[in-house]
Parts: sequence; structure tokens; C-alpha cells
Amino acid sequence: MSSSHPTDIKNKMKREEVARKSKKAKNQQKLERRLAIAKAEANDPAAKKKRLAENVPRTLDNMREFDPSILTADPNQAGPSSSQDALDEAAADLANDSFASYFTSTDDPSLPPKILITTSPKASKSTYEFCDELVGVFPGAEFIRRKKGKGFEMGRIAGWAAGRDYKHLLVVNEDMKKPNAITLVYLPNGPTAYFKLTSIELTKNIFGHARATPHNPELVLNGFVTRLGHAVGRMFQTMFPPLPEFQGRQVVTLHNQRDFLFFRRHRYAFRSTEKVALQEIGPRFTLKLRSLRKGLPAVLNYGEAPKPLEFDVGPFEETEVKAVQGSATNDDAEPNDAKHRAPVVPPKTDDYLWQWKPELETSRRTFFL
Repeated sequence: MSSSHPTDIKNKMKREEVARKSKKAKNQQKLERRLAIAKAEANDPAAKKKRLAENVPRTLDNMREFDPSILTADPNQAGPSSSQDALDEAAADLANDSFASYFTSTDDPSLPPKILITTSPKASKSTYEFCDELVGVFPGAEFIRRKKGKGFEMGRIAGWAAGRDYKHLLVVNEDMKKPNAITLVYLPNGPTAYFKLTSIELTKNIFGHARATPHNPELVLNGFVTRLGHAVGRMFQTMFPPLPEFQGRQVVTLHNQRDFLFFRRHRYAFRSTEKVALQEIGPRFTLKLRSLRKGLPAVLNYGEAPKPLEFDVGPFEETEVKAVQGSATNDDAEPNDAKHRAPVVPPKTDDYLWQWKPELETSRRTFFL
């Protein structure tokens, strides 16, 4: 008496033999079916085109939930009028956003913007190595080691850099002696973006990497479809000069897929009139947006006068203490009389335009960029 299924067979050797024969028969039938389809489509190209159009794989990308901020037409709406209105509204927003001055500037398009790169306090060797890589990626970048102690908050550094014609501030944060986040500030008035940083591969760790040249690279932005995504893409676009140097054959790619921003840098070589090859230069890393703040990073108690000194003295020393406090007040007033360049004042509280929260991801098909 034969069993209906191999799992019903109690003998192990017999059960494995039946399962092996069943699997082989299924694979053979699948191969014969594929060969028959290929033979039929060889004489009828329209049938192959129809099959490929119908057999579209279902992925998280093509099944993402529709967001009103997506700058494409809603598939559930009929007619292009609503989509055209959304595009017009988005174009008006882009013309009046914080980055509009970069795209309407009349300066030399080959002049790179000044970028200040620094680290979190007490950074380690791996963070400094990553900052060296970033200085080579952005043409106008300059690295300054961050000092320790009070008075070097991120908002104060941003105000100091804005007063010296820097256009961006990039701060690399670290945890457990490894870079784990990047804060990007657009100067002089923001916004400020905070990204989680993962999957770092330095140039020296990439096998067969190419050597970088000082030419201004091209920039390729891919997959930014929402208004938030356009804001992030335009922020990265302002970090490169508008006119690249094509003779350098360098291209920087920022590819957005499922809200992960994959950063790559390549050099392309034309092997023939029809073929082109890519050689990676490095570095490579992955970013994920966590927040977008309006303006510069906040500095608590900025501009407030320090508390006066307090002395525990006797009655006979009070006059002496008052004289010391009066001299200290006069010393503090002297620099205010001198003429100094006024820095940009950071805010005292953070105003978030967007902040990631776990409850925002209602499903695996929800994306924001």
C-alpha cells in the first residue's frame, strides 16, 4: 500500500528515496515547460513581450504605499489635473526653499562651496580617517579638529563657520570608537539634517580601487521622489559645484532605496564607442535620515550672562570682594567695545521639520524619501 505523501512513510531510507524522486520529477517538468515556452516565443516575439509585461515581480519598492508628498500621480486618481497641480505646487516650493540661492547664483559655476568638516569631541583614529576620505570627496572641504571643553557646541561652530563664508558644516559623530552618524548643516540659516551612518568601507579596503583626482565630480541623485526626498537631495547637490569637470571622469552617486542612501564614487572609462566600464574609487557608506531641523542646531542658554562669582568670606573682606567683581565686569565689557565680525546666532530650541519615529512606519511598504 503506497502512502499519499513521503512524510507518511515511516522507513527513513525509503522516505528519502521517494522525496528525492519526487523532487527530480518536478524539476524535470519545470524544465520541459520552460523549454516549451522558449520554443514558442522564438517564433512569436509578441508572446514573450506579453509574458514579461504580465509577470512583474512584487517587491517592496513597486508596492510602496502612496504618500501625498510623492511628486508623481496617484494611481487611484483619474486624470492628470491633480498631478499637474501637485507638480506646480512642488515647483513653487523648490523656488522658495533654503537652497534656491544656490541654483539662482551668478557666481562662477566651477567654484566649489566651502565645507567645514569636524568630529564629535574626543574622536578616535577611525573617525579621523573617515574625515580624511570625506575631504577628498567634496572639492571645497576643509577639516578642522574640534577642541575640547565648553564653548564648542555644534550650534556655536555653525555660527562661527557661517560668519566666515562656509556653506556647509559636516560633523561626524562616533560611538564605541566607530563613526555612527553624520550631522549636515546648511549655512547660514539651515536646515540641519541628521543621518545614521553604517557600512563604511574606506578606499584602502576596496580591492582594485582607482585613484582619485582633484577634478570636480559629477553628481547622480537617484530615487528621491517625495518632497522630503527632494529637500535631502538638493542639500547634497549644494555640496558640489554646479559645473563638474568632465575630463576627470569621476561621478558621485547617491542612490535612495527604501530610505537608505547608498553613497558610491566611481571613475568611468570608455573602452569603445559602445562600451563603458566603471572603477570604484571609494569610500562607500550608507546613510539613513533620522531628522530634519529648521535652522541651525540649538545651543541652550546661548547669550545669557554667566552667574556672578560667589565668595564665602567674612564681613571685613566684603569691600575687597566687591572691588574684584567690579574689575571683572570692566574686563568683560572691553571686548564688546571693539569691532568684531558678528557671528550668526544659533537658536535656543530645536524646531523639527521632520523626525523619524517608530510609529510612522505603519508597514514594511512605508517609505519617506
